[in-house]
Order: sequence, then C-alpha cells, then structure tokens
Amino acid sequence: MAKASNEKAIKPNVFMRIGLFIKQIIDELRKVVTPTAKELFFWSLAVFIFVLLLMALVTGMDFGLVKATLWVFG
Repeated sequence: MAKASNEKAIKPNVFMRIGLFIKQIIDELRKVVTPTAKELFFWSLAVFIFVLLLMALVTGMDFGLVKATLWVFG
C-alpha cells in the first residue's frame, strides 16, 4: 500500500535559488555562437526579402479586397 506523503520538499533559500538562476544563465550564454560577417549578411538579406514578400502579399490582398468591396457595394 502506498504511503500518503505529507512531507514538503525542502526548497533552497532565495539567495541560493537566485545564484543557481544566474549560474544557469551564464552556462546558456556560453553556448551562444556569434555568426560570421558573411552569415550575418545573408541572414539579414533573407529576412529583408521575406519582409518584402509579405509586404507585397498584404498590399495585394488589400487592393484586391478594396476592389471586391467596391464591386459588391459599388
């Protein structure tokens, strides 16, 4: 038969938790890799082209919906 556990898990004090949090942040920041200039340029170019395509899509939909609305309600 399973025992009912009324014991609370002991948590470290607030300063130890803050210290652990900062240690984990530093560990994660060590994993970050800085892109080369070439990689940075091509990723920036890809983002710029993607934004231009989305702008064209939204503009086309806007003009199309305006034309459709004027045609319907004329």
